[in-house]
Amino acid sequence: MNPGHGLPKPAGWAKLPYGPLPGNKGPAKLINFAGFSSLAGGNAMQGNKRPKVSIVIPTYNERDNLEELFERISRAMDGEGYEFEIIVVDDDSPDETWKKAMELAGRYPVKVIRRTDEKGLSSAVIRGFREASGDVFVVMDADLQHPPEKIPELVRAIENGADVAIASRYVPGGGVENWYWYRKLISKGAIMIGRLALPRIRGVKDPVSGFFALSREVVENVELNPIGFKILMEILIKGNYRKVVEVPFKFGLRKAGESKLGGKTILSYIKHVYRLMRWSGELDRLVKFSIVGLSGILVNEGFLWLFVHLGLSKYVANVPATELAILNNFLWNDLWTFRDLRTAPLWRRLLSFHIAALMGALVQWAIYVPLVYLGLHYLIANLIGIGVSFIIRFLFNRNVTWG
Repeated sequence: MNPGHGLPKPAGWAKLPYGPLPGNKGPAKLINFAGFSSLAGGNAMQGNKRPKVSIVIPTYNERDNLEELFERISRAMDGEGYEFEIIVVDDDSPDETWKKAMELAGRYPVKVIRRTDEKGLSSAVIRGFREASGDVFVVMDADLQHPPEKIPELVRAIENGADVAIASRYVPGGGVENWYWYRKLISKGAIMIGRLALPRIRGVKDPVSGFFALSREVVENVELNPIGFKILMEILIKGNYRKVVEVPFKFGLRKAGESKLGGKTILSYIKHVYRLMRWSGELDRLVKFSIVGLSGILVNEGFLWLFVHLGLSKYVANVPATELAILNNFLWNDLWTFRDLRTAPLWRRLLSFHIAALMGALVQWAIYVPLVYLGLHYLIANLIGIGVSFIIRFLFNRNVTWG
């Protein structure tokens, strides 16, 4: 195989043999693909030639899994006639995973990158992308929970027109084996948070999967700067793609090595979602929605005072004052917060906005009453209710009214 096949490389790139790569100091914190250009003649999937596949495997203390992993990858890819390379990016594992990979490079098409100055799964994947020579990139773990036999199916999805193919646990036919209930809860909770906070991935069932394939063009000239382990989410938010396909798979049992799940992983994920919200503009949208909400309070209070002084009952005056505040909020959200998302007819947006306001009021009341009953100070209970109501109204309006 020719490691130099594929996209033209940036200045200073040298053709490297299979085996350990020299000078592995690790990439800069901000990683992009500027300097890469498209294949001559367009997308490699459009021709009759089968794509070359680069399988990127970030590792840390996975020595005991490598031989079985490489053998199963080789059988799966050779059986389908794919040219492929395996790129191991190891963070200087204490068990010398990198050394084992180098030993196996004599039997399999393996490149080994041993990083001593940088750690982290996501940056390891991006380093693997930089060294890859294939037309299709596959990302997977080395712990054998990602079955190598699924790789050809993912690659075929790319050949058939998908830009990204995800091995998914949460589509019909997928699943997990022998997870404790709290692992399932954490996984489903992480997906729910991501899909609500980042509408671009709303239609993806498993945006946190660590097993996926993509055409090289998806990450060309894209600046990737992920934290934690969820590199796929970064690609889905920032990447150049139109079509995503999810392929069901059973998430298997770990054979050896160490699990990556822990408190730091969860915190990193939350930070990552926050950063992607900032990058995609969703955080700015949330701030605008908050400012509009504050203006609505002023409108509500002002008109309530006016109507009462015009002689209306305090109880009756609250109704038109509230409606005027809702109309004020709708107007400014429509013209400012969500101005780029006005696809539905005006009457439908206005109706949905009223439904969101009603939902928010019911949620606020449903939280306020039991908290007061349990002895919490009524002002604190009301504040909690307002906070939850605000989140519900924002998510409903972002995903339905202006979805």
